[in-house]
Amino acid sequence: MTLPVIDIAPLRRGDDPAARLAVAAEIRDASESAGFFHVVGHGIEPEVLDRLQDEARRFFDLPEAEKRKIEMARGGIAWRGWFPLRGELTSGRPDNKEGLYLGEELGADDPRVAAGWPMHGANLWPDALPELRPAVTAFFDGARDAAAAVMEGVSLSLGLDAQYFARAYLKRPTLLFRIFQYPPTPRSEWGVGEHTDYGLLTLLAQDEIGGLEVKTRDGWIDVPPLPGALVCNIGDMLERLTGGRFVSTPHRVVNRSDRTRLSFPFFYDPDFEAIMTPAPGAAPGTKTQRWDDADVHAVEGPYRDYLLTKVGRVFPALRADVLGSDPRT
Repeated sequence: MTLPVIDIAPLRRGDDPAARLAVAAEIRDASESAGFFHVVGHGIEPEVLDRLQDEARRFFDLPEAEKRKIEMARGGIAWRGWFPLRGELTSGRPDNKEGLYLGEELGADDPRVAAGWPMHGANLWPDALPELRPAVTAFFDGARDAAAAVMEGVSLSLGLDAQYFARAYLKRPTLLFRIFQYPPTPRSEWGVGEHTDYGLLTLLAQDEIGGLEVKTRDGWIDVPPLPGALVCNIGDMLERLTGGRFVSTPHRVVNRSDRTRLSFPFFYDPDFEAIMTPAPGAAPGTKTQRWDDADVHAVEGPYRDYLLTKVGRVFPALRADVLGSDPRT
């Protein structure tokens, strides 16, 4: 099995209603089956991707003392910064990766920051590598626009108007971005174990090394990098909001090459305060057996409750320091 390739250019242009509906149908078919697909026509130039990879490699090559100047403990409740190899957990086990947490750049005068919302705020940037910030910003802006176009396709695929999800769940979307480096992984380990993503959509750029694997009805399949394409996958809350019509599919990462692997996941998630009530046209939510035994269809209330519960398990020590004893975390 290979993942479908979907050209979202008609969604981005918006000038051909029939073409937009055709793309929406492709998104529906892919989301109801694999929960994963390749995206082309996303509008991010190859030069942007090349520059992001170059600057990411320079960042990870910095001395550890330089990277520790922006470690996550310094990011406070914004939950931004660097973590070392094996510093993040999946299902309670350390991942064989190093990373940098980033997100939407928000100043102290932003209402969400002023209100003390976790996971909102300013990024931490390394003084020793000033070119990283513009490289990230260029990709971040392009990925945000591409994800918004895909979500228009999702709305259309459910028989809704193109802006339904934008109005109902994405007034101020939660925008998160990661840069990960995976060293060669021993046969007995995973770079990241089996998991699903939390929100609506993930758009993933990856280098040529590969290593992403997706769990299908027929077993695990490799997802080799497709030059110029992004990988898109459905998150837990899009499964919830569609009543299970769209599938939040487990996936994992292993780097069996003899070189380090880079990946760049961009998460396009609901507004922190958006209520997770299924959209019109959703299927009746039914519990399916998941890797973590969770029931995403039982999630109610604002998105923040689900997100903070999940993220707090990834960095338990940071959770205790930053989020304290808030029962929602």
